[in-house]
Formats: sequence, C-alpha cells, structure tokens
Amino acid sequence: MRTKILWQTVAVLLIATMVLSACGPEKVGNFEIPAVVKGKFNVAMVLIGPHDDGGWSQAHYEGLEYVAQNVEETHVAYIENVPEGADSEQIFRALSRKGFDLILGTSYGYMDPMETVANEFPDIMYIHLTGIKSNGKNFGNLMGAMENMKYLAGMIAGARAKLDGNPKLGYMATFPIPEEIRLGNAIALGMRKTCPECTMDVRWINTWHDPIIEKDAAASLFDAGAQVVFTGADTPAVADVAQEKGKWGVTYDWYGSCRVERCLTAPYWNWGPVYAKIAEAVKAGTYTPGWDYFDADTGALGLYGFMEGQELTTGMKDLPPEVIQEVRDLMAKTLKGEWTRFDVFSGPINDNQGNVVVPEGEKLAQVDLDAFPEFGLGCTYCMKWWAEGITAELPE
Repeated sequence: MRTKILWQTVAVLLIATMVLSACGPEKVGNFEIPAVVKGKFNVAMVLIGPHDDGGWSQAHYEGLEYVAQNVEETHVAYIENVPEGADSEQIFRALSRKGFDLILGTSYGYMDPMETVANEFPDIMYIHLTGIKSNGKNFGNLMGAMENMKYLAGMIAGARAKLDGNPKLGYMATFPIPEEIRLGNAIALGMRKTCPECTMDVRWINTWHDPIIEKDAAASLFDAGAQVVFTGADTPAVADVAQEKGKWGVTYDWYGSCRVERCLTAPYWNWGPVYAKIAEAVKAGTYTPGWDYFDADTGALGLYGFMEGQELTTGMKDLPPEVIQEVRDLMAKTLKGEWTRFDVFSGPINDNQGNVVVPEGEKLAQVDLDAFPEFGLGCTYCMKWWAEGITAELPE
C-alpha cells in the first residue's frame, strides 16, 4: 500500500514538474526564456544589446512597450544581449516552443536563424529587422527609410564642418553590409549638398554594440582630423568622445541619445506605431510578411532638433539660416511622403572613383538599396560603392 502511494506521489510530482517547465521559466544557456500568458496575444522581442543601451535596442524596447500599451489583450516579453548566429537560433526556437504568436528579431545576423525556425513553426509570425529574406508566409523583414534622416544629418554636419573651417567628417560603420553602406552614402550625399569640398573617412568596427570599441573608433576618427563623426552603432559613445575632443558627434537610433552639448543631432527611430500596426494585423490574421520598408510619413523616423516640440541643438543654432530652412523644408516633404529614400538616391551620383553609378534621370529601386550583385536579387545599381567624397575603400 505504501509503495503504491509513493509511486502515486512521484507521478503527481513529475506531472507538476512537466506543467511548470512548459508554462514557467526555462533556460537556454544563460538566457531565461519567458512564458506566454494564456488567452492573450503574445509578442516576444530578441535584442542584440541591452534594452537600455541608449540607442538601437532601447528604441526597439520602447516600441515593444508601446505595443503593450496600445494593442488590446497583448502580453510582451524580451530577451537582451543575444549574440547573432547559433545562439540566437536556440532562443528563437525556445520562444516558439513556448507559444509566442509574434517574434521580433532586431539584428541583421538573426536573419538565417529566424528563417530556419520559421520553417519549423508555420503558425507563428517572425519579423526580422534590416534583412533581405522572406518566405511570404510567416517570415518577413522590416526596415525604414533612415536614408532620408541620414541625408539631412549629413547636410547639417557638412554645414557645421564648413563653418568650423575643417571640412572633414568621419563615419564609424559596423559591418560591410548594404544597410551600412547606403546609410554612409546618404550621409555623404547630404554632406556634399552643403559642403562640396567636404570629405568623409570610414572606420569599420565589426560590432553593433561595444561601448569601448565605439569610443576607440570615434577617437581614432577625431584624432585623424574629423570635425564631425557619425556612428552606425548602438551607443551614444561618439558624442561622449566629441565632448572630450571639443568637436561634434552625431548619434543614432534613439531620440534620447543626443544628450551632451557636443551632440550635433541624431537620426532616430520611433518603432511603436509600426510595431503596433503589425501586431494588430498579425492578431487579425491579415498580415502578409514580405519586404516591409516604411517611409517617414508613418511617424516612425525622426531627426533630433527638427521634430515637433524639439529645439535646435547648440551646434545647429549658429549654422547659416538658409541651411536650417532647407533642412526644415526637406523634412516637411519627407514627413508628407513627398521626398522618399528613392529621391535621396536619384542620379546623377558618382562613386569615389569618379565613375557614374546612377545616371541622371535614374533612381535606385528597393533591391538596389538592399543588395550586393552577388546576392542574385537582380539589382541594377547595387549598393556596393562609396559615394563621391568618401575617402575610404570598401573591404574585400
């Protein structure tokens, strides 16, 4: 009799353990996998950096909070500091097993791992940030026309460098992918609009988030002579270094990143409205994943100092009034959808070798912005060139 009771007790404990492991926290390596909330629409986000990094990841995290506050009956969760590659694949699979309805991956290197997991869980929607792949069913990518904001920031930086009598800029780039090259080219095109004699150097740091490496690279560009340095990475390090050097930094991603006096401006994201729109559509079963690339008329893009309720920064207040007005005019057209990413990259455009890469009267198409020739996507003016004024060479 005692033996029977003992085995019954063991069985109950085993069942309880299985239920708890299915519904409660579990670990994949050092990462705790959050649970879903039964009866709600469950959204999970995977971040490449800390949720409070002052840049890219914080902007996405705040977008996720917006979803929680604005999409009814929705539960949200996130995992931060997840490396790209095999580690992220395990995280996406674990979140899928938990039963999340929508999973957001916020870094380029999550693309292939998400694609693999999406094929295993056809009933879950996966959205990948900044990539080039989609299966048209439950896996797609998302990006916005940051080219416009980088161009306008380039105009401001060119005018600042010219006013300071030092026509040299710097660009701290992350990885040699189309996204980073097109944004660097947008900066250079804007720079040459207000300062035709200006040049821009480039440093590749091969990381999205590393405050120490970012500071070192920014210092290297400033020490090499740059008056204004842009970053493509996640933290406000470039402005902090500019503060030390008495020069100017242009931060990125998050509106709150432009927090020191020597921050000239910041192109930034406002992901909340876009994420909420996607979540509502996924919840309703009407969202078709693909190549979702939004413009500034969505309200999801900004340039610090030029949006409603913002004032010009210290570094912009003494720029020529005609430059500020031209930026304001282009911003107004951008926010109305009248001046898009394709207008930024309209010909004629020369590369830094003197070749015409976009003839007069031509504009880049979306595939040109997204691809190298070897991707096999059929681009015509593929984004594998540096624009005139950039003094660096592309890595092999």
